[in-house]
Amino acid sequence: MKKIILAAIAVLGFTFANAQTGGFAKGDTFISGALNVSSEKTGDAKSSGFTIEPKVGYFVTENIAIGAKLGFGSDKVGDDKTNSFTAGAFGRYYFTPASQFSIYGQAGLDFTNYKHKPGDFKSNEIGANLGLGLSYFLSNHFAIEATWLGLGYSVNNNGGHGAEKTNSFGFGTDLRDVSFGVVYKF
Repeated sequence: MKKIILAAIAVLGFTFANAQTGGFAKGDTFISGALNVSSEKTGDAKSSGFTIEPKVGYFVTENIAIGAKLGFGSDKVGDDKTNSFTAGAFGRYYFTPASQFSIYGQAGLDFTNYKHKPGDFKSNEIGANLGLGLSYFLSNHFAIEATWLGLGYSVNNNGGHGAEKTNSFGFGTDLRDVSFGVVYKF
């Protein structure tokens, strides 16, 4: 058993010592994003939806990246349909930016506008979030990424006009709150 553990440590050490692929540096630009498609049917009740949310980031220093995202989503439950448009900004601090395996902390601020049908009811939401993530470079330009946005707060005006606001706070501590993606570095 001891030999197996030592062999595994040696292989991992050799892999990291010889890794010449990937990593981030000052001036690098990357794109990533989210895509979600859902469908559910219970008896005669049907729901479906999708979200697409591309983002772009730029390294202002070796460790700090800032970026923006735009998103569009549509959800339909029976005859009710909700379209959403999101614009957001984020900042990341990379603890190991030049490595093939990079760990980062992320903070973000989002604004989302919802349009509900029937009735053309509109609402707005502002949200802030904090999280952790990691990137693993498969080549000089492509990386896989896992992000855990574990702490979030948002305020939705529910359409205004005297409607009470909805304040939401969330803290996720399990793997269901992890999202995976692909990163392309220019």
